[in-house]
Amino acid sequence: MPNSLPERAQRLIFASLIVVLVGFGIYLSLGGFGGGEDPEESEAAPAETETGTTEDPAPLSGPDVLSTVAPSPIETSDVQDTDVLTWFPFTEDELRAAGATAQAFSESYGTMDYTRSPETYFAALEDLATDEYANVLSDPSRVGAFWQEMSEAEAVAEGRAEIDTIRSFGEDSITFVVTAQSITETGNAEFDEELGEFAVTVVRSGGTWRVFDFQPADVGQFGEE
Repeated sequence: MPNSLPERAQRLIFASLIVVLVGFGIYLSLGGFGGGEDPEESEAAPAETETGTTEDPAPLSGPDVLSTVAPSPIETSDVQDTDVLTWFPFTEDELRAAGATAQAFSESYGTMDYTRSPETYFAALEDLATDEYANVLSDPSRVGAFWQEMSEAEAVAEGRAEIDTIRSFGEDSITFVVTAQSITETGNAEFDEELGEFAVTVVRSGGTWRVFDFQPADVGQFGEE
């Protein structure tokens, strides 16, 4: 069939096709048809490891990261020169006040006169106790048992006490180990002095200390527990 287009026109068409094909290739290489990612998003995406998982950003601090801030060493002192009372959550005056309460309670425990009412005996103890403990002092399984025993023996006694040591302490409580005596004369002129060691826990309430519990030392007593 004879060619209806002149040779010049054929060359122009051929050149146009080449330009179109080149432009189409460039368009595809730049992410044409929505298949490519935005360059900014690609740069912001975290790198993936060889296993396909995303790597976590490098930590900003830790043992392998050195600080650019100059160190500020704490002041230290020789332990031999340290006031050890500063290691307690109490001042020296607070410790003395707490000990005085524990000692006074132990002395009141050993002080008794069978000719007086039991209410008089318990009142002296209740004045030094927390409200909760004051309510159970007269219980037969607690101080009430001692009153019963001494009144049956028709005893008149003077209590004495000495603090031996601090067994434990918390933020607002201290447990002292106290040696107590009850210099006792019964109706039969028999004397009995030694009561033994007691663990006395006192708790801080406002500006005062109150007895939270009172037990033989070998029972075991640790603060407010």
